[in-house]
Amino acid sequence: MVVWDDDAMARGRAEEAGFSLRRLNAEEAFKGIDKLIVSPGIPVLYPIPHPAVALAAKMGIPLDNDIGLFFQAMANSRRGGGPDAPVIVAITGSNGKSTTAALLRHVLKTTGRHSQIAGNFGNGVLASDPPRPGEVIVLELSSYQTELASELEPDIAVMLNLSPDHLDRHGGLGGYFAAKRRLFASDRIRTAVIGIDDPEGRFLASEYSARKGRASVVRISGSEIDAESESWSICASNGRFREYRGGQVLEYQEFDAPSGLPGAHNLFNACAVLAACKQLGIRARQAIAAMESFQGLRHRMQFIGMRRGVSYVNDSKATNVASAARSLQAFDSIRWIAGGRAKEGGLSSLGRSASKVVKAYYIGEAAEDFARQISDVPFEICGDMAAAVSAAARDSRAGDTVLLAPAAASFDQFSNFEERGDEFAAEVKLLIS
Repeated sequence: MVVWDDDAMARGRAEEAGFSLRRLNAEEAFKGIDKLIVSPGIPVLYPIPHPAVALAAKMGIPLDNDIGLFFQAMANSRRGGGPDAPVIVAITGSNGKSTTAALLRHVLKTTGRHSQIAGNFGNGVLASDPPRPGEVIVLELSSYQTELASELEPDIAVMLNLSPDHLDRHGGLGGYFAAKRRLFASDRIRTAVIGIDDPEGRFLASEYSARKGRASVVRISGSEIDAESESWSICASNGRFREYRGGQVLEYQEFDAPSGLPGAHNLFNACAVLAACKQLGIRARQAIAAMESFQGLRHRMQFIGMRRGVSYVNDSKATNVASAARSLQAFDSIRWIAGGRAKEGGLSSLGRSASKVVKAYYIGEAAEDFARQISDVPFEICGDMAAAVSAAARDSRAGDTVLLAPAAASFDQFSNFEERGDEFAAEVKLLIS
């Protein structure tokens, strides 16, 4: 086995760990290589394939990634599908997949089920522990991971939603949907949980049920579903879960959403968890009770603190417009910190979600563009995080929420969204102290 990384520091770490380095920049360098395993961050087709990927494709060398290797490695322990076989739940979608994966893991731990979480959240899949008998493995999978994996064979597959994101990487919305849709290609899937609040989800649910049977799909929605439908559905409205199956209605008790799950979009995420739990043999009442103790994730609707009646919330993970819109819908009287490196389409799909914004404080490369795109919202160009937090605190009144929901990537000023969220939290804590 040989390895290569375009980053010199990463190559140094690999060499220290005993790996053989080989720069894959010529056909001769691929001598003896049977398969090229690429990191999810490496473009394989759009906007331009990485040179090593292009060479491998030219020479007919198969491509794969860690997710494909993981499912291959799991094949023996899952053969036969007996009670001791591990169960894999794979979750994808444009928004909410980290929260959904973490919430499911929380329910599993609270109800005494052995589980671990990996993929785009937590450990890389190849760093996960060997599964214990009957263990549930929760995978969060991005489109970068599903687009290339040679094998994708979860027992329960979850697709939350689809909104424009990573379009340059996938050659447009159709390519992005195709990458997500690959998760549902396997005949091993016992149950598909599919959000139907967008056209692609409705299409996928219809297509999958036609192929595998109506009973194999649980449709989930953040709004009321037709009670007369013969489809199997779970929805959440007015703080209450409802399940419809075969034209019959089962109403669950009210859900007392914890502070870690603010907003209607998190009720939708909870629907996905409830659907998965039913397939894992966890009773609805147990699952709902467990969800009510969930504390939430860092950088995802994370409450940082309060000063003079003003709340400060970190949603640095809202890196696209759809995610930021959900965050804006969860609060009233918002002082909105947004900006960074804009994604394709800008703020064009934000719609009425900005109606509760009292004033916006823009940072990063996109600051002036964002200000032009939402002309009816008062704004201030702040440039960096420290200036934005200071200006928002200066203007705020009791009852306001200062919300970091950038609607943009972080790479203009930060290494990742975590670093951006940490700086917001640090500035807020300095302000409060």
